[in-house]
Amino acid sequence: MKILIATDAWRPQVNGVVRSLEQTAAAATKLGVEFSFLAPDRFWSVPMPSYPEIRLALPPPGAIERHIRAVKPDFVHIATEGPVGILTRRACLRAKRPFTTSYHTRFPEYIAARAPVPLDWSYRWIRGFHNAGSGIMVSTPALERELAARGFKRLMRWSRGVNAELFHPRTERIFDLPGPIFLYVGRVAVEKNIEAFLDLDLPGSKVVVGGGPALEMLRTRYPNVHFAGVKSGEDLAQAYASADVFVFPSLTDTFGIVLLEAMASGLPVAAFPVTGPIDVIGGTKAGVLDNDLRRAALACLSLDPADCRAEALNYSWDACARQFVGNIMRAAGRVPESAPEKAVMLKNERTRLPA
Repeated sequence: MKILIATDAWRPQVNGVVRSLEQTAAAATKLGVEFSFLAPDRFWSVPMPSYPEIRLALPPPGAIERHIRAVKPDFVHIATEGPVGILTRRACLRAKRPFTTSYHTRFPEYIAARAPVPLDWSYRWIRGFHNAGSGIMVSTPALERELAARGFKRLMRWSRGVNAELFHPRTERIFDLPGPIFLYVGRVAVEKNIEAFLDLDLPGSKVVVGGGPALEMLRTRYPNVHFAGVKSGEDLAQAYASADVFVFPSLTDTFGIVLLEAMASGLPVAAFPVTGPIDVIGGTKAGVLDNDLRRAALACLSLDPADCRAEALNYSWDACARQFVGNIMRAAGRVPESAPEKAVMLKNERTRLPA
């Protein structure tokens, strides 16, 4: 089975969307599924206004249609609502080709943080974008309930995973800073609400790993914070394992893969009780959710790192891939819509998917 993923988020971007797509594709090969990607690197692109690290593709007329015909996928999945996603959606509708989408990013809230655009306007457009497909994949129960209340249809669950072999507790620490160390990992941008973390009165040191449009401004405003820049792979894993508490100040993330990476590294998570953290951390011993982020961060110092890692081990990219492919099959009518999700996942796990 061949699945074409259309996405505006792609390398060299470092974010949860790119990691989700890459890891799901890699794990899906065990199911006999072949992924290909239609991404901005195929086209001329321009920097996104206010966020130059992200480039917006400008495909020439007909390029998307020609690419789909050349690849001949069995199914198309649209991961983002940017130019590549918009044009792929248009091509699928013209050809009456079914497609699914995924809701990774709260674009209405991100736009509102940068421009005076009412949320209702943005949600009206984004709802129309996704409802045209055969299914919308969302990462958590809380997000599913929220989007259903806003009129999104045919919602499907697609969770996330973590590479527990890469992210694990270590004895060596790379930060030569006074402890305890409170860590943030992610984009350094206004929508991440990072200043809610940086303004906290905490003992020890604060460390920020990541890059983004707000980096230089925050470096200047918070000279006592250690900004470590972008890290990936082994360097990123060492950064997690060199901290004591992971602080997640975002109010708008739909999941937060960094939560799983931190937990797998033995880091308890301090976060607000919002979508994402509620589903990943709520009801576990892996962190503390509190509207008082300082209180949550300090409470995390008493949690057991072993409990954090044990909770992270409940998530795997293999299970994530089975869930994704099961959603595709249901959307395509190859598994009854009423079939329990667990049964679909077991079917995918035990058998090679039909060609």
